[in-house]
Amino acid sequence: MAARTPEQLPEKLAQGVLAGQRRALARAITLIESTRADHREQAVRLLELLSPHAGGATRIGISGVPGAGKSTFIEAFGLHVIEQGRRIAVLSVDPSSALSGGSVLGDKTRMERLSRDSRAFIRPSPAGRTLGGVARRTRETILLCEAAGFDLVLVETVGVGQSEIAVAEMTDMFLLLLLPGGGDDLQGIKRGIMEMADLILVNKADGDLLPAANRTVSDYRNALRLLHPKSKHWQVPVRGISSLQQRGVDEVWQTVGEFWRSMQEHGEIERRRAEQARAWLWNEIQDGLMTAFRAAAAVNSALPAVEQQVAGQALPPTVAAQRLLDLFLDKSS
Repeated sequence: MAARTPEQLPEKLAQGVLAGQRRALARAITLIESTRADHREQAVRLLELLSPHAGGATRIGISGVPGAGKSTFIEAFGLHVIEQGRRIAVLSVDPSSALSGGSVLGDKTRMERLSRDSRAFIRPSPAGRTLGGVARRTRETILLCEAAGFDLVLVETVGVGQSEIAVAEMTDMFLLLLLPGGGDDLQGIKRGIMEMADLILVNKADGDLLPAANRTVSDYRNALRLLHPKSKHWQVPVRGISSLQQRGVDEVWQTVGEFWRSMQEHGEIERRRAEQARAWLWNEIQDGLMTAFRAAAAVNSALPAVEQQVAGQALPPTVAAQRLLDLFLDKSS
């Protein structure tokens, strides 16, 4: 049998993804995460083939304070979801090794039971140097998982400041996971993050922590009354759960269903996804322009001297940037 040419690879991968082949899905994600120029061309073709088959899943972003038990919750929630006859994909974005660039935490080891189930797909991806703790190609990965037939796609972020904004711009529902605590602990969560949440869960509501968890739930319910609602069609619930004991996980799934029905009924899902698609378009344009700018021969030739002048305060950054842009755009000085 003749070997496949690079031009045939996207078509072959697309067939495998649509057939629900996990190996094909993993290879497709690896392809779109690659920064090689030839791989980028193949990735664009792959997305063209699969995009018409995407969009059918519920997309949920999950973030939270360190130690809140995101992976424990995701495993408990994922196991419950697949018991309901659904298929779930978990895109877990890990911090990156400064040496290898690979994932550090390895979420498959932290979700051992879920990773063994054929109805679940877990893909840990290194955040790399992408601002916000979300891998650069997470949006494309969501589309691939949807094309592969998954009903629910969860995006777990590192939780490093900008991650909440990033995940909110690519999912339908944003879930914030918190630890038990009260009073002064409220200051640990910024108001802007709370305003983005569609569901707030206080995890580890069990044992000796149960009273503190109940107080935290009450505190956040009161705090939400002072904030402008994200949607006039949805009142953000605050609930205490125990991922370890799997208590309250079924209620979370019911809440997801209620949210989806309400948002669809009022056209909110369609509106959010349209806004996200526009933002995605401009992000891609910015990334493409920056790549082309750095690759321009004229810019590369002038850049070391210009950077040295800026560092030595001999040239204002604004003026330096304009000179480099003029070179990139082939303008006369």
